[in-house]
Amino acid sequence: MSVHEHVVVVGSTMMDMVAYTSKIPQAGETVSGDSFALGFGGKGANQAVMARRLGATVSMINTLGDDLFGDSTLANFQEEGIDTSGISRAHGASGVAPIWVEPDGSNRIICVAGANDAMTPAGAISALEHLENYQIVIGQLEIPQEVTIAAFKKAKDFGAITILNPAPFALISPDLISVSDWIIPNESEFAEMHSQGLGPTSDKNILEISATLKARFVVTLGEKGAAFTTRDGEIRRVAAPQVKAIDTTGAGDAFVGAFAVGLAAHLSDEKAIALGCACASESVTRKGTQSSYSTPAQAQEILRSID
Repeated sequence: MSVHEHVVVVGSTMMDMVAYTSKIPQAGETVSGDSFALGFGGKGANQAVMARRLGATVSMINTLGDDLFGDSTLANFQEEGIDTSGISRAHGASGVAPIWVEPDGSNRIICVAGANDAMTPAGAISALEHLENYQIVIGQLEIPQEVTIAAFKKAKDFGAITILNPAPFALISPDLISVSDWIIPNESEFAEMHSQGLGPTSDKNILEISATLKARFVVTLGEKGAAFTTRDGEIRRVAAPQVKAIDTTGAGDAFVGAFAVGLAAHLSDEKAIALGCACASESVTRKGTQSSYSTPAQAQEILRSID
């Protein structure tokens, strides 16, 4: 199946600085790492790259710094074939993300927003007004929430579906929730939403939060796949392919980008989630973030297997 749909990502870019280590240092401790990699990241950029690898037309809306990382990130988008007409530049540093990865593939990440925080609601609206025929707009919490609110409102005026990935977790504005058609947290992010009085990750609580917030939910569950709310107010679960995880960095973003393409390609909700699970599972078998994602040819094979 070929994809001709258009996904817009209003979100972050980061330069990932990944250290692989057998031991995480304690406070005041220095340890020797095993290896290091510098790569392109940021939740928004990752989701855009995964969507593009699956063959969708993808537009990125972001602000980069006027540093070398900004130059490199812009060149990477262009090499991936992602539309960069919605990217602006600001004085100062681009976003960076130091990442520690342990032998079991688990990770610890510190995001420093840099120029991502220079994004404005007016800039996002202007960028969307210059785009045509998009069906999906994705947002996260690595840029100012007022920017995503403005973008989602404009997207809904256009008739597009909005997808919010509430990561890294922060208190979510009710205005942002009100313009989000789908909300996609992982288990820890769902638990954080829970700490606002909404309880643990169970079918009952997923349904309750979905009804309360008036949005469809997909809760990603790592190797266990995902649970989602149906239009009929039920919970269904989708299994993930079983693989040996080497590095889980960016897996959640692979899920979101692939799920968006599935919706844009008019797959059923369940198949779109299965596509997300398959792409996320494939990504954890390799080191890195965007570098771990399937090639366009591999992604097309995954897409055909779901369809």
